Amino acid sequence: MNEPSPRFWEIFFDVYEHLPRQGPGSKSCAAQALALCSELPTQPEILDLGCGVGCQTLYLSELTAGSITAIDNHAPSIDRLQETIVKLELTSRIKAVVADMAAPNQVPESFDLIWSEGALYSIGLRSALKVCHELLRPAGYIAFTDAIWRKENPPPAVKASFDLDYPTMGWLKDDLAAIKDCGFELIGHFTLPDEAWWQDFYTPMEVRISVLRTKYAKDTEALAVLDQIAEEPEMHRRSSDYYAYEFFIARRT
Repeated sequence: MNEPSPRFWEIFFDVYEHLPRQGPGSKSCAAQALALCSELPTQPEILDLGCGVGCQTLYLSELTAGSITAIDNHAPSIDRLQETIVKLELTSRIKAVVADMAAPNQVPESFDLIWSEGALYSIGLRSALKVCHELLRPAGYIAFTDAIWRKENPPPAVKASFDLDYPTMGWLKDDLAAIKDCGFELIGHFTLPDEAWWQDFYTPMEVRISVLRTKYAKDTEALAVLDQIAEEPEMHRRSSDYYAYEFFIARRT
């Protein structure tokens, strides 16, 4: 399978870096997940892994009184988050860091809560859970979202799309087994509602693509990439019953 070209990534980031968030989620879902972390300290130390431009990082700053370290390996996203932190006068509570999620260079057993929305899969779920286990204090919480299959025999276009980005994507039972095997006790889980895909993700994505079609009106290569990216929300309209994002909340045993 061919790797995406450098031009693809240029256009991809021209879309994604300008979105409120880089994957499904919402403030209400974050609040629901946090409510299951019932024994967090009053001012928890929180690690947001794969934070992107930090939409959920800011939710965490509103929903908790904790200190947050937000990590992503894409420097422009961290730069944008840092600008937001300064603008909102949150520099005393949020630290944005460029780092590899597989080796985040944080002190072991130093966090009360590790948060990650749609990012752990990028280094393999079980590998990511092992990293999180080492960084959590005893009885610390992990809250993360992950894509899972919901129905057998998805349309070929759906299967091909996930095979490209997440070839090891499994079912609910697979994630639950990984949580248990990696030293966590499941506290709860729930499926993200459809509005969590659209409000801050696919709807602004389609608006951004429309803007960029004008910007790149005479650039056939860029327009082809935009067409490719635009297939994702269209696929979700047609076939979202075949897959879901699940929010998992667990505790280090």
